[in-house]
Amino acid sequence: MKRLLDLFCGAGGAAMGYHRAGFEVVGVDIKPQPHYPFEFHQMDAIRFAEERGYKFDIIHASPPCQRFSQAVTIVNRKKHPNYINYVFELFNILEKPFIIENVRKAPIDANLMLCGSMFGLRVKRHRYFHTSFSIPLTPNCNHRMFPQDLPCAWNRTNGLRVYSISGGYQHNVDLELHKQAMGIDWDINYRELSEAIPPAYTEFIGKHLMEILP
Repeated sequence: MKRLLDLFCGAGGAAMGYHRAGFEVVGVDIKPQPHYPFEFHQMDAIRFAEERGYKFDIIHASPPCQRFSQAVTIVNRKKHPNYINYVFELFNILEKPFIIENVRKAPIDANLMLCGSMFGLRVKRHRYFHTSFSIPLTPNCNHRMFPQDLPCAWNRTNGLRVYSISGGYQHNVDLELHKQAMGIDWDINYRELSEAIPPAYTEFIGKHLMEILP
């Protein structure tokens, strides 16, 4: 089985997608992640990859996005670290296939954008990926698919009958409805959910990887 290293892993949104695609996943995060559903190491992600990254077939990294997020004020963004340059330097050293995931304004030179509407999920959560390999054409991003009388999770409200799952503000909506919108079926809390990506995104990438990895 191909092994994937999941850096800055959080609660496992990306990891679950790769697992569903057929990878053995190992996660690393400097913070405790009690809900991470696979093997987990609490450690500095860069240091772990420097020491053990050679043992893996491919590496995924989701560096903290707060420095580039529109949901964070400009003043507060400067308080958050920027790990992206360190991650690119690490990948140059390891010479492994890799994926970096982040928000739109992050300086990752993205060659792929994914949205929940591409996979039939009731979530508008655009995430951007830089991959060291080419990706086939993706489905269309189609926000009109969201039914206005059903729960729909967005990054933030925009006047429609939708739910917010960003920044810990939930409009008193049941956690399970948010999880269903994201396609998440393991234990996770609101804070973790607000930072996660739907597993469908990385399952899409992972299935393509399974076809091209030697």
